[in-house]
Amino acid sequence: MAPTLVLLHGFTHTGRSWDAVVAALGERYRPLTPDLRGHGSASDATPATLTAVLSDLDALAEGRFALVGYSMGGRLALHYALARPERVARLVLIGSSPGIADGRERVARLEADERLAQEIERLPVAEFADRWALTPTLAGQPPEVAARARADRLRNTPRGLARALRGLGTGALEPLWHRLSGVQAPVMLIVGERDRKFAQIARRMEKALPHGRVEVVPGAGHAVHLERPGTVAALIEGG
Repeated sequence: MAPTLVLLHGFTHTGRSWDAVVAALGERYRPLTPDLRGHGSASDATPATLTAVLSDLDALAEGRFALVGYSMGGRLALHYALARPERVARLVLIGSSPGIADGRERVARLEADERLAQEIERLPVAEFADRWALTPTLAGQPPEVAARARADRLRNTPRGLARALRGLGTGALEPLWHRLSGVQAPVMLIVGERDRKFAQIARRMEKALPHGRVEVVPGAGHAVHLERPGTVAALIEGG
C-alpha cells in the first residue's frame, strides 16, 4: 500500500491548492488534502481552533504519515508534530514559520489580524481575494499561478476566513521557536529563492531543529508548491 501523505494548505486556500503537486506525485503516495477549518468545505466548521484542527487530523488518517504544510498549514503541521510525535514520520514545511517569539510583536499581530478579520467580514470574497493577492509576500507570481490561486480563494467565505484568522492566525497560536529542539521527525524546509523573509526564517529553524534541512527552489516565491509543483513533488518523494 502506498504511504499516506497529508498536505495542509495555507490561509485563504483550500485542499485543492495541492492538485498539481498530487498530480506530479502520481500513485506513489496516498494523498489527503483536507480543507482546514474556516476554509472551503469546512468554512462553517466551528470552532476554528488549534485543538479542533489537531482532532481533525487525528481522524483523517490512521497510523504514521508524512505531513506537508504551506504557510499557515506548515505552522499547524509543526504544532501537530509536537503534539503527536508518534504519528508523524517526517515533515515538509513550505514557506513556514514557528510563529512570533516576541510578546509585544505577537500582541500587535493579533490586533492587526483582528482588524483584518473585521475587514474580511465586510467584503465580498472576490474583492478580498484581489486585495490579498497584492500582499508583498505574494508579489511576483506568474499570471497563470495568480489566476489559479484566485480561483481557489473563491471557494471560501468571508465569515469562514475571518474565523480561521482569529483562531489559527500567526498572532493567535503559541510560538514554537523554543520547542524546535523537541521535533524528532526529519524536517525539510522548502523556500523560494525570492522569498527572502522566509528563507531567513528557514535558516534559523534549520539550526534549531535536530534533523532539519533547507531546500531553496530557484526563481520561486512564497507559494513554491503553486509555482513549482513538480519540484515540490520531487523534493517530497526524495525525502
